[in-house]
Amino acid sequence: MLELEPTGPLLGSGRDATDILSEAFSTDATVIVLPVERLDPDFLRLRSGLAGPFIQKLQNYHCRLVILGDVSAAVAASTALRDFVYETNNAGHHLFAADREAMLAALS
Repeated sequence: MLELEPTGPLLGSGRDATDILSEAFSTDATVIVLPVERLDPDFLRLRSGLAGPFIQKLQNYHCRLVILGDVSAAVAASTALRDFVYETNNAGHHLFAADREAMLAALS
């Protein structure tokens, strides 16, 4: 498991996904934990088009993405994001988890 630090540059582009994949491959990680604080603010605005390609790139390389942190305010403000988070969590490959405890429970 590759756990990114909560501080650092904001992430969300396809190039960012490639950089994270390189880091994950160097440690043989198949799960990447990305704190919500590291997300580009537009990532959770689905109209921006950042989330889909970012997640798809990780999917293509068989890496599981966990977005760790509270996204409840963004979810409450967007029906599309609410549905996206729900479907993502139900599909089971990628995950939005409010905290570490919820993440560990969902991953086990």
